[in-house]
Amino acid sequence: MVSVVLELDRVREAVSAVVDPEIPVMTIADLGILREVVIEDGRVVVVITPTYSGCPAMRQIEDDVRTALCDLGVEDAEVRMVYHPAWGTDRITPEGHRKLASFGIAPPGDETSILCPRCRADRPRMIARFGSTACKALMVCSACGEPFDWFKQL
Repeated sequence: MVSVVLELDRVREAVSAVVDPEIPVMTIADLGILREVVIEDGRVVVVITPTYSGCPAMRQIEDDVRTALCDLGVEDAEVRMVYHPAWGTDRITPEGHRKLASFGIAPPGDETSILCPRCRADRPRMIARFGSTACKALMVCSACGEPFDWFKQL
């Protein structure tokens, strides 16, 4: 039993380290789309939830999870996509918020409290409700004039 628990910890660690293809500084654990890693009927099951139902990155994430599992020698595995409960920005970890800001993306928060990730000025102007991806809006800083994405709060 102890070896199964230790192995499951190694599997969780490997899967948690899979990066999001759209925001390469964020892992799927940071982003909160990794729901759980469990053993069901002797096989590894990884449960993930997309940030939104049409997220084009999910196929790549699923492939990357399978690669991480294969690298550990796990061949009998299932990557299960679940939509309920829906993902929300409250699932992004505090470390994920820090990583977003350091990467130049304003983390989710109330629209009135957005800070420029470069100079930390407040009151940016929204240029487009949709930025580089549907879950981000394009902003421009009121102080330094630099454009940046804001990860919209859901």
